[in-house]
Amino acid sequence: MAISLLSNQAGINARRHMETTSRSFSEASERLASGKRINKSGDDAAGLAISQAMEGKIRSMQQARRNAQEALSLMQVAEGGMNEVSNLLVRLRELSIQAASDTIGDKERTMLDLENKQIKEEIDRLANATEYFGTSLLNGQGKEFTFQIGPDNSEANRLEYSTASLDLRASTLGIDSASLSDSSSALDALSQVDEAITKLNTPRAEVGAMQTRFNSIVNNLFIYEENMSAAKARIVDADIAQETAKAVQASVLQRAGAAVIAQANTMPTLALKLLE
Repeated sequence: MAISLLSNQAGINARRHMETTSRSFSEASERLASGKRINKSGDDAAGLAISQAMEGKIRSMQQARRNAQEALSLMQVAEGGMNEVSNLLVRLRELSIQAASDTIGDKERTMLDLENKQIKEEIDRLANATEYFGTSLLNGQGKEFTFQIGPDNSEANRLEYSTASLDLRASTLGIDSASLSDSSSALDALSQVDEAITKLNTPRAEVGAMQTRFNSIVNNLFIYEENMSAAKARIVDADIAQETAKAVQASVLQRAGAAVIAQANTMPTLALKLLE
């Protein structure tokens, strides 16, 4: 290579390569620090746009999953009230059978009938008190709930369920007139209680089926979210091993470049010495 006083081509070339190496080191360091391959649109504009759309979908699915979990909680509250009503009906049936037998007297029947009245009052209380965030569930005064269980605006992403038909008050169950004052009335009460238990079984089955459905929805949304997150990670996340190798390589080249620049800067001085 010719030695020149007016220009230092070796130094210029070395500095250019040094700048390229510095950019590579900076990019690798940024990716290692953030854990992301895409930190700005200049890194991969298309990949960034896709990842942002996927992030929106993921967060929407997370909220849809929370919605489904809350809907499941609503169904569990309703089922809890139904279970208690069912237990009370079973107790009332037991009392009816006891009162229908002539092995007890009028005094004992009076006591049984008193418990019968208390049970019916408790059934009414449960029906009116079972609610979810202020909305009655078991007294026929509920409403139609719409649950957003998906990330998009479509019928497939919504589920509707009405609690207006869930009425477990004693009058609706047909036991409000049940009496245990005598054996004949007790037998009538037994028939009324059996009919009430049959009436209760239908909404209990519906609520149970809805719980199964919401459990399935929650599980499916978990899987969907996991798959979407994995797909996004493949686009956005940095390859740590690869970026570490790049950073090490760039660091070595930087040190080598600095040495070359230092050597190149001595060339003009060498040319002056030749003129002495």
